[in-house]
Amino acid sequence: MEPLRPKRLSPGDTIAIAAPSGPRMPHRRDQLDAATAVLEDLGFAVRRTPLVEQAEHHYWRSAPPEVQAAELNGLLRDPEVRAILPFSGGNATVAYLDRIDYDAVRRDPKPLLGFSDITALHLALHSQTGLVGMHADFAPGLSGLSWEDATPERHKVIRDLLAGLLTGAVGEVSLPADSAWETWRPGRATGRLVGGLLDRLLNVQASPFALAPETWDGAVFFWEDVGRNLGHVWNQLHVLRMSGVFDRIGAMVVGIPLDVAIPADAPFGPVSVRDVVLDATADYGFPVLAGVDFGHTGPNLPMPIGTLAAVDATSRELRLLESPVA
Repeated sequence: MEPLRPKRLSPGDTIAIAAPSGPRMPHRRDQLDAATAVLEDLGFAVRRTPLVEQAEHHYWRSAPPEVQAAELNGLLRDPEVRAILPFSGGNATVAYLDRIDYDAVRRDPKPLLGFSDITALHLALHSQTGLVGMHADFAPGLSGLSWEDATPERHKVIRDLLAGLLTGAVGEVSLPADSAWETWRPGRATGRLVGGLLDRLLNVQASPFALAPETWDGAVFFWEDVGRNLGHVWNQLHVLRMSGVFDRIGAMVVGIPLDVAIPADAPFGPVSVRDVVLDATADYGFPVLAGVDFGHTGPNLPMPIGTLAAVDATSRELRLLESPVA
C-alpha cells in the first residue's frame, strides 16, 4: 500500500491530547498543563479529551476498549482536530484495533503521534490505510517534565524538529544524535521506515491487521523494547526471521532498549542486546545501526513510519529523505 501522508499542520490548528492507551493519573496534572502550554507556545490550539481530563482508569487502561475506540474514532472523524497526541502509553491498544474507523483515516488523514503501546495503532493504521504515523514522544515528553536527564537544549532540538516535520517546514533532514550511535554491522541502505516497539509489532503481525509482506521490501526496520527478558527479544527476532521479514528489509535500526538484559552474574556469562541481534541476524548482510535516540529513554527522535529514509551504519547516520506530511 502506498504511504498516505497526513495533512500538514498550520498555525492555529487544533491538536487533541488524548488517552488511547494508559490513563492520565491525577498526580500528573502538572505534566498535562505543561504540555498544553508548550503546544500553545508553538502556535497550536489544544483540546484535552474527556478521558484525559477525567483521569479515570479501567484497570491499567484509561477506559474499556470500546470507550477508548469511541474517543479515538471521534477524533479521527472531527474535521477541527488536525493531530492526535497521546498523553501516555501502556498496554491497551491491541484490544480495539478491530473497532477503529479506518475509513475516517482515508477521508481525512491526520498525524497520530506516540510510541510504545501506540505502535499497535501506528502499524494497524499503516497496514489498513497507508497512514504515515509519527513515532515520537507523548505529550509530557514535549514539556521537559519527562526525560529529566536530558538537557533543555536537547528537548528544544527534538521539539523544534517535530514541529518542523508536522508543519512541513522540515523535509529532508539528518536526525541529530545525542548519544553515541553504534555500528553493529556496516553498510548503507535506503528504504521506508517501519517499526516501533518490538512486542507490539509482533502482536499486530499476529492479528488481522498485520503489515503485508511487501511492506518490508527494502524497509528500514527500526525497533526498541522495554522491561523484558532478553531471551524473549531473541525469540521474537527469530519469529521475524522465520516469517521472511529479514529476507526483505534493507537495514535495521535499533533504539535504546530499557531494562532488556540478562544479568552479568548469569551462569553462562553476560549477554547484550548487540549479541542477541547479531546472533539472530547472522545469516544476513543488511546494515545494523544501533543506540539511536528513540525508545523508553528519550527524548525520542521522531521516526515517521512509511517515510523514505537513508541509513549509513558505517558513518552512523540516519536521514529522512522526504516530508512525512502533505
